[in-house]
Amino acid sequence: MSAAADWLEQLEARLEQQLQAFLRANPTQEALLQEQERQEQRQRQRRLLAQAEALRSELLQLAAQIREWRDRAQRARAAGALDLAARAEQQVVQLMERGRQRWHTLEQLGQAVQLNQAEPAATAAGQKPTGTDPLDQAWARFEVEQELEALRRRQGQRS
Repeated sequence: MSAAADWLEQLEARLEQQLQAFLRANPTQEALLQEQERQEQRQRQRRLLAQAEALRSELLQLAAQIREWRDRAQRARAAGALDLAARAEQQVVQLMERGRQRWHTLEQLGQAVQLNQAEPAATAAGQKPTGTDPLDQAWARFEVEQELEALRRRQGQRS
C-alpha cells in the first residue's frame, strides 16, 4: 500500500472518529442527521420509482409498436411486397432489441429499489448496507425473466 493511500485511510478513520464523538456529544445533531438521511432515502425511492414507471410506459409503447409492425409485415407479405415485409420485420427486430435493453434497465432499477428499501433496516441495525442478499437478487432476476418470457409468448401468439 502506498504512503498516500495509508495517509488517506488514517485521515478517513480519524474524521469518522471525530464525527462519531461529535454525534455522541450532540444527540440532537445525530437525530437531525438521521432524519436528513431518511428524507434523502425517500427522495431516492421516489426518483427510482418514477424512472421505473417511465420505463414501464415505454415498454408498453414498444409492445404496441411491435404488434403494429408485425401486422404490417404480415400484410405486406400477404400482398406480395416482400421487400417491404422484410423492412417491416427488421423494424420489429430493432424494436425488440430496444425492448430487451429497457427490460435490462428496468431490472437494474428494481435491484436499486430493493437496495434502497434495505438501507433503512440495515442502518437501524447498525450495519452499513453492502448490497442485497444474493438470494433476493437471484429471485428478482428470476421474476423479471419470467415476466419477459411471458411477454415474449404473448407477442409470439399475436403474430
